[in-house]
Parts: sequence; C-alpha cells; structure tokens
Amino acid sequence: MTSRAVTNGQPEVIMNYGDGFSYVKAAMADAFRPGGLLDKPPAVIRPAPLTKAQRDSIRKEDVKLIVSEFEIPDAQAERVLLEHKGNITDALRALVGL
Repeated sequence: MTSRAVTNGQPEVIMNYGDGFSYVKAAMADAFRPGGLLDKPPAVIRPAPLTKAQRDSIRKEDVKLIVSEFEIPDAQAERVLLEHKGNITDALRALVGL
C-alpha cells in the first residue's frame, strides 16, 4: 500500500514522541486492514513438560520460594531451577537479572 507522502518523501506521521518513536498513518491503517497485524494470532511457544527425573532433581521448597517471591507459575520456577541445576542462588540471580 502506498501512503501519502509529505514534501520530503517520508510517510505521513500521526504522532512523534520524544524518545524517537512515532506512529505512521500507513502502518496503522495496515494493522487494521483484513489480514493485517490484528488478524494474526500471536505465536505461543509452550515448553515441553518436565520429566519425573527432572522434577526429582529440584527441591519443592526452592520452587515454593520462587513462586511466592516472584509470583510466577510453578512450571516457570521449576524451569529456572533446572536451568541452574537446582542451585537456588543462581536461579534467583537470573530472575532478578544480576
């Protein structure tokens, strides 16, 4: 789709923001057009369920701690612990971003 262009050849901008982002009229129109961005469902990637051996390698107390402190689902807490081989300190640091 072609958009109306201003004199400098740039697309018509609806709004400019101080952080450098802007809304372009043509991009907004494309998003609402049939078959546009809003008609496509977001891709959902679901991790494989944990095996019994994996679940046995992490402590339930550690999972409870992570779930209560970070308010995340049990499965996500278990995954973080598995990624860090059951080390609660490393898992907490990863969740905090250190």
